[in-house]
Amino acid sequence: MLKLGWFATARGQTSPRLLNVVQDAILRGELDARIEVVFCNREPGEDENSDRFLELVRSYDIPLVCYSYSRYRRQQGQPPLRPGEPLPSWRSDYDREIIRLLEPYPFDLGVLAGYMLVASEVMCQRYDLLNLHPAAPGGPTGTWQQVIWQLVEQRAERSGVMMHLATSKLDAGPVVTYCVYSLRSPTFAQLWQEVEGRSLSDIQASEGENNWLFQEIRRQGVARELPLLLATVRAFAQGRIRIENKRVVDGAGNVIAGYDLTEEIESTVAAAQA
Repeated sequence: MLKLGWFATARGQTSPRLLNVVQDAILRGELDARIEVVFCNREPGEDENSDRFLELVRSYDIPLVCYSYSRYRRQQGQPPLRPGEPLPSWRSDYDREIIRLLEPYPFDLGVLAGYMLVASEVMCQRYDLLNLHPAAPGGPTGTWQQVIWQLVEQRAERSGVMMHLATSKLDAGPVVTYCVYSLRSPTFAQLWQEVEGRSLSDIQASEGENNWLFQEIRRQGVARELPLLLATVRAFAQGRIRIENKRVVDGAGNVIAGYDLTEEIESTVAAAQA
C-alpha cells in the first residue's frame, strides 16, 4: 500500500477538491493507498478557507498536523519573503520543525496540494514531494495566471499539466507525470483570432483575466488537474513509476523524463464532458 503525506495551505477552493478526489477514490477501493497525515501551514482561526479544509480533514479521520508559518515568521521577527528571493536560513529551521512534527507519521510519497510555501532543501532532501504545475514539461513557470499570460504572449500551440519532484528552486524539479493538450483545436480558433495583432499589454489592460482566450486556457487546464493528480497516485500505487534517489524511474527501473499520461487523462476528460 502506498503511504501518502499531504501538504496544503488551503487558502482557496482547490485544496479541498484535491483532497476529496484522492481520499474518495481510496474509500471506494480504487486506490491501494492511504493518506497517513495532512500537514497545513495554517492553524485554526487564521483563515476561513483553511478552517473549512481542516474540518474536511477531520471528517475523514486523517491525522492532522498544523504549524503556522505566519506565526513562526513573526516570532522570528522576519518580514514576508519576496517572490524569487533565496530562502533564508530561518525557513530551513521552520521546515526542520515540520519534519520533527511529522516523524510519528512516516510516508512513502508527499503531495503538495495547494501548498503555497517553497520547500527548502532540507525538506526536499528528507521527502520525495510531488508538486502540481499547470504547464507542460518545458513550459512556462510561475503561478497559473503567469503561465497563461506567457502562453498567450508566445501564441503557444499546446499546453498541459504536470507533476514534478519539488526542489528548492521553484517549478524546476524533474518531471514525474504529465499530460498535454492542444491550444489550436476548433474550440480555440475564434479565440486566437480575437487577439490577433494585439499586444499582451493591451489584452491585459483592456480585458485582463476576463479575456475569453485566457479563460478557455484556464478551463482546459483545470479540467485536467484533478485527473492527473489521481492518475499519478494510481501509477505510483500500481508500481508503474517510483522515485529512486531523486530520479523518476518506470516499473522496470529505467530512468525516464516523465511518465506521459495524456491518453489516460484525455479519456477521463472526454467522459466527464460527454
